[in-house]
Amino acid sequence: MRNMTFAQAIEDSLAYAMEKDSRVIILGEDVHMLRVNLFSRFGKERVRSTPISESAFLGAAVSAAMSGLRPVAEIMMVDFIAVAVDALINHAAKVDGFTNGKWQVPLVVRAACGGGYGDGGQHEQCLWGWLAHIPGLSVVVPSNPGDAGGLMLAAIKENGPVIFCEHKLLADYWLDYLGSGGRDTVSFSVPEQGQRGAVPDTWEAVPLGRAKILRDGSDITIVSVGVGVHRSLEAAVLLDNNNIRSTVIDLRSIAPLDAECICKSVAQTKRLLVVDEDYEQFGLSGEIAARVLENQITIKYGRVCTKTTIPYSRKLEDETLPSTEKIVNTALLLMKD
Repeated sequence: MRNMTFAQAIEDSLAYAMEKDSRVIILGEDVHMLRVNLFSRFGKERVRSTPISESAFLGAAVSAAMSGLRPVAEIMMVDFIAVAVDALINHAAKVDGFTNGKWQVPLVVRAACGGGYGDGGQHEQCLWGWLAHIPGLSVVVPSNPGDAGGLMLAAIKENGPVIFCEHKLLADYWLDYLGSGGRDTVSFSVPEQGQRGAVPDTWEAVPLGRAKILRDGSDITIVSVGVGVHRSLEAAVLLDNNNIRSTVIDLRSIAPLDAECICKSVAQTKRLLVVDEDYEQFGLSGEIAARVLENQITIKYGRVCTKTTIPYSRKLEDETLPSTEKIVNTALLLMKD
């Protein structure tokens, strides 16, 4: 096993995929600088810097995928995907269905997401629930380096479009950037276990749609993704002090969703708490509740999500986003008879 940061694991997995398959290319704004090691190794034909036009280069990436390449298109922040959503929602997601599989779009869209550093609701959204709402789009959100590299490799191997959401509080190069430019007093609540960890000596794909149980308990099931997984693990330790044993599930993949794993755990604990940094309304938390109820499982249910537009004020932002304290308090309410 090797030890890498979250960002290093993704880049190492990309290098592995590019070495094995000449069809894998990277394109996006400033990727010749952001991915300088890959640029130096594979050259400008396979690491292609684009103009600042998400709609243009994502549209080009869809065409390139349909023509036989396997592009990894980098959107700097998932918020900016709205500029190019037509290429994803009306084209990439539908080609396979419209052509009965004769045409496919093996495309990865890598996008940074998430808040917790004071940049407001135009730069800190998650949006994975919105994207997962579209049939034909897969959405993955890793929480640690090992899964990040394995999910990236799996995403590249998929024959359909995959949105790869990379939380900024886990990526060291994002933290360096976010703390620069006069913002050196800004503090981040960074989960250390997510930012650096063990990765395999040789990358293997982590299958999409398979959740992972990180902690097993009999009283309550806590389900989350990305940074929320680490907040949930912190909360589980605090709940132990109240003799409450928590199961913590890392979804890893939102679409496809591992409802079987969730239902199996909730059938035993009878309590479900969903922690989701994405928006509460019409989102992942409601979908999970629906899947459980459709399986005829009676539960006590709670959720800790982002309920409104993320404000710029750090104090207001902290009140808006999920936190370990909110998870603990909601779990304690669910434990009351």
